[in-house]
Amino acid sequence: MTLLSQHCVVCKKDSTPIESSLIALHLLDIPQWQLSNIKGIQCLQRVYELNNFANAILLTNKIAELAEQQGHHPAILTEWGKVTVQWWTHSIGGLHINDFIMAAKTEQLCT
Repeated sequence: MTLLSQHCVVCKKDSTPIESSLIALHLLDIPQWQLSNIKGIQCLQRVYELNNFANAILLTNKIAELAEQQGHHPAILTEWGKVTVQWWTHSIGGLHINDFIMAAKTEQLCT
């Protein structure tokens, strides 16, 4: 089953983080995304380069709409000509399959 065909599931504090072997496997499906560490929390990160602020806002709004539909929300930094997106699962303080699903869906929005 591809990441794009999956939907996010509700995560609770006792949800299991994704295994390291699956992280490496799923990163192959989203090659533009990188693992990042923010204040000790592993997350997925991607920077989208755009040609102006208006397009950065449009992309931010598309990602926000997707996040609302899926019930899973990223950290988004919108700047002139750039949108930085970070996915991680707050309730478990790390990565879950939901984050990879949302990274793939975010990537689809941008192509």
